[in-house]
Amino acid sequence: MLSREDNELLCRVGPGTPMGNLLRRFWTPAMLSDELPTPDCDPVRLRLLGEDLIAFRDSEGKVGLVDNYCPHRRASLFFGRNEECGLRCVYHGWKFDVNGNCVDMPSEPIESNFKDKVQITSYPVLDKGGIIWTYMGPKELTPEMPGFEWTDLPDSHWVVTKLMYESNFIQGIEGEIDTVHLGFLHSRLDVEERAKTATTWVGKYAYTPRWSNFHVKTTDYGVQIGAQKPVETNSNYWRIAQWLAPYYTMIPRMPGTAMRVGIWVPMDDEHTWIMLVAYHPDRPPEPEENATQEVLMLQKSVDRKTWLPEARMENDFLIDREQQKNYSYSGIPSGFGRAQDAAMVESMGSITDRTHEHLGTTDMGIIRMRNHLLRAVKDLQEGIEPFAATNGNVYQVRSAAALLPRDVAYEDDPATRKELFVKPL
Repeated sequence: MLSREDNELLCRVGPGTPMGNLLRRFWTPAMLSDELPTPDCDPVRLRLLGEDLIAFRDSEGKVGLVDNYCPHRRASLFFGRNEECGLRCVYHGWKFDVNGNCVDMPSEPIESNFKDKVQITSYPVLDKGGIIWTYMGPKELTPEMPGFEWTDLPDSHWVVTKLMYESNFIQGIEGEIDTVHLGFLHSRLDVEERAKTATTWVGKYAYTPRWSNFHVKTTDYGVQIGAQKPVETNSNYWRIAQWLAPYYTMIPRMPGTAMRVGIWVPMDDEHTWIMLVAYHPDRPPEPEENATQEVLMLQKSVDRKTWLPEARMENDFLIDREQQKNYSYSGIPSGFGRAQDAAMVESMGSITDRTHEHLGTTDMGIIRMRNHLLRAVKDLQEGIEPFAATNGNVYQVRSAAALLPRDVAYEDDPATRKELFVKPL
């Protein structure tokens, strides 16, 4: 369990909070590139790290991310006119470029130079890998972009989408790196019978046995989590997940299949943007691959106005008690925007009270992730900057799965090590 003080430290992300200060040292995935599809398209409201912002793409295709409120009389720039390389407030016509400079002030006399003295809060952005990224920290400390593999691949090699969770971002990350829940929450009642005829490792071993031994390693980028279970005579099945500070997860994957990156960005203390990327380094990801299926399913099931899926808390995530009795372990459908995961994460409350939890051996990855973040927060308070923020190359990793002899740990197997790193060590 965590102390109440550390729980608050982990979960509060607004301006001036210790965690908020840490997150602002990194480039932050802000929104999907296709939310601003064309020059001079409609501006978009965006809540990010507790701040209300407006995103727009100007006449030259440049993206601006600025304060929601016009500095004149605080009207929302969401209602502004996106025209001629700037966003113009419709209240009195004040116009701002993507850098936050006031470039026109038609309500003032012609001879006035007042516009040259007015600037709106603006954050730098990069449009890369289907995502618009922003840096919200001190300008003099602007770090490297995280060097994720997919961001340098051709557009055809990845697909990306997003949705919203109505809970704190830490809960989402914890659910994602908790690989042992696969054998329960996402399983069916007949998994043991199905495993006997399955032709893939996932079909044979992911659900039976349901327990695993965990081997957790702290790294420069975050935490590497190996889950090991004995499945055959003299063999272990390994599933290796990654958490990369501060926002990113990679769930285990079969060799040669599409990879998935989960991105968990706080809108504020109690809401989270989740972006999911499916990619393959050598080819377009195939629709039937698990990672790709999830992204494509979300693209169809999520309301792009609210970014909420059809199954959500207000309708009990469409739980079917008959299905729960006869077919599905949870009774919650799997085809409605991560409903099974969201039901567990959001049912804890918007910020769960971790002083009441009782963690087991399978929670080692979660414990290590929390400790990593708490240590980074406290280091920053002492003036020590986060290593990963200024070393983008540490994000050149992948997740993996492997079937290995009992006496071989995954980190000692050359083939598995090759799967885990974009470039050989």
